[in-house]
Amino acid sequence: MSALGLQSVDWQISLNEQAHHTDKFSSQELIVRRGQLFYMSLTVYRCLDCNRSATFTASTGPYPSESAKTKAVFPLSNSISGTGWGAQLLHNNNNVLSISILSPANAPIGRYTLSIEISSEGNDSTTQLGTFILLFNPWLQADSVFISNHDEREEYVQEDAGVIFVGRTSYISTIGWNYGQFEEGILNICLSLLDNSLNFRRDPATDVARRDDPQYIGRVLSAMINANDDYGVVSGNWSGNYVGGQDPRNWNGSVEILKQWQISGFRPVRYGQCWVFAGTLNTVLRSLGIPSRVITNFNSAHDTDKNLSVDVYYDPRGWPMDKGSDSVWNFHVWNEAWFARTDLSPSYSGWQVLDATPQERSQGVFQCGPASVVALREGNVDWDYDMPFIFAEVNADRTTWIYNAWTGGLKKNSSNTHTIGKNISTKAVGSNARMDVTENYKYPEGSSQERQVFEKALGKLQPSMSLHATSTRIFREEREPSISGNFKITDILTVGKEVNMALMLKNLTGDSKTVMVNMTAWTIVYNGTLVHEVWKESVSLSLGPNEEIQHPVKIAYALYEKYLKADNMIRATAVCEISDETEVVVERDIILDNPTLTLEVLDQAHVQKPVTVQILFSNPLDELVKDCKLIAEGSGLMLGTLKIDMPNLRPREQSKVDFEILPTRSGTKQLLVNFSCNKFSAIKGMLPIKVVE
Repeated sequence: MSALGLQSVDWQISLNEQAHHTDKFSSQELIVRRGQLFYMSLTVYRCLDCNRSATFTASTGPYPSESAKTKAVFPLSNSISGTGWGAQLLHNNNNVLSISILSPANAPIGRYTLSIEISSEGNDSTTQLGTFILLFNPWLQADSVFISNHDEREEYVQEDAGVIFVGRTSYISTIGWNYGQFEEGILNICLSLLDNSLNFRRDPATDVARRDDPQYIGRVLSAMINANDDYGVVSGNWSGNYVGGQDPRNWNGSVEILKQWQISGFRPVRYGQCWVFAGTLNTVLRSLGIPSRVITNFNSAHDTDKNLSVDVYYDPRGWPMDKGSDSVWNFHVWNEAWFARTDLSPSYSGWQVLDATPQERSQGVFQCGPASVVALREGNVDWDYDMPFIFAEVNADRTTWIYNAWTGGLKKNSSNTHTIGKNISTKAVGSNARMDVTENYKYPEGSSQERQVFEKALGKLQPSMSLHATSTRIFREEREPSISGNFKITDILTVGKEVNMALMLKNLTGDSKTVMVNMTAWTIVYNGTLVHEVWKESVSLSLGPNEEIQHPVKIAYALYEKYLKADNMIRATAVCEISDETEVVVERDIILDNPTLTLEVLDQAHVQKPVTVQILFSNPLDELVKDCKLIAEGSGLMLGTLKIDMPNLRPREQSKVDFEILPTRSGTKQLLVNFSCNKFSAIKGMLPIKVVE
């Protein structure tokens, strides 16, 4: 730079990143948050005097322009005024210029190039100073992602590990997830996600300009995390057959997924299911500075025709039928991101649903949200974005039908208004406890407000339906059955053991009944996909007046072992008929427990000091277990993932594995382990480890 002669640039990375809460990122590049001063110093060969003036240019994207706010030109002055870009000369000592720079609180986020132009007596010269990354700023009230509570900011922006709730309504369990948003290279991958989107490919200038808005970025990311329409990250698979990829249950976190996607040249990573999409999206949102959390909805409806009713079909033999495209998932996982909704009134700001799992197209693309949680609770299904689908996930009615393929006859068996959208859960702030957020999404089940909101939503979706028509659908016009039934668990449910249940039937009348019962059991994937029938039985049972009986159901391990998927789920169904008329359909999904992994750290963990972790596993089966593999990872505890091939395990044999980790950061960190073999697809272990300096 001839006018000044630039000797060096000091970005003051340590000072800036501590002030901007970006010091956890593993990066040599300056990372700052918008709307907040950052500091740098320039060492020059000549002093900057009154005959010379300096002007900075900050630009982002391939086509920067001042009109699109992707380029800013601003002078170096003695003070910064206004809320736009600005630069202030703080000191000029011995040819070292100390400078502060301010970005607007609504600047587009991304990688910026900074240059300086020196004008001296009619001669101009420009020098590139380098690049820096600008992120959203949840610490700044003027930023649309501002979140006022300190503990919530720490949890929803800074926490790099967590738990996700899975299972079923009456059997909720947790899996650990390593978000790893600060790991080396992850922020760069998150920025390249935006540059691979359909929007960027179609119109890069407009796309980059719109990156000032978390609402826009959230919607783009909900499309990019799945691989359905674009160069997205994860390919979904719910078939139960994961040949050519990884069983979704085997992932421990997002880091390996995002790195695989980048290394492969942005080819989809195989395979994911809902918690994988949500865990990965959570990583990207937190990395960019958008507060976010993972939400699990139990008994989640997939309503394809916007009638707020999910239709489930059986044939008279008790076989579940793949008829119609509606379904009920045992659980479904999505994200909430925190930001202001500038397109709605302020009361609808705050938590917004984003769902990266590819279920239905929105504006021609598999994307979903943002949908205001407050607006969902009020039934405003005609607002942006994808409100009808998400409202149905937590509010739809469930209708059971019996379909006779021989006659083509279709009979409505029951309608239930309160089984969908149960125990909506997220991780509590500061602990792995479950926090129930169901009342954020809907009024208490069965309350007058809940039914009023349902009627309001249905009226907006299907205005031609009369109140009488909706009422008859909601409040069941079919006659009450003369018997009731349920499946009762009679023994511990464990993989490798016989499943023991009882079908409980009760006569609700004063007359004797003869009941023909057709029972089946299928292994399933958690979203209800049928894998294989593993058991069936037909039996005639006699019930005296008001009598209750129980009929034993036993499913041997040999029947289900080949067909059980990593979800460990079996669906038992009983279609109960009296005089050739279906009276009641009894259904229960059960989850079998895996054997446990025992994890222990053998010494106090210190930063940059190796420490040994020991894992114990006992083969509970009376047969050889082969193809044993361990995968371990944990942000702040080890770099990347550790993969260990283990020897075969004889019947009832215990295995012990020791390995070293090298913690890089202090605090309580989470070690995650996945064990898989030919008999157990995914056994999870999780160990919190306190690391001291």
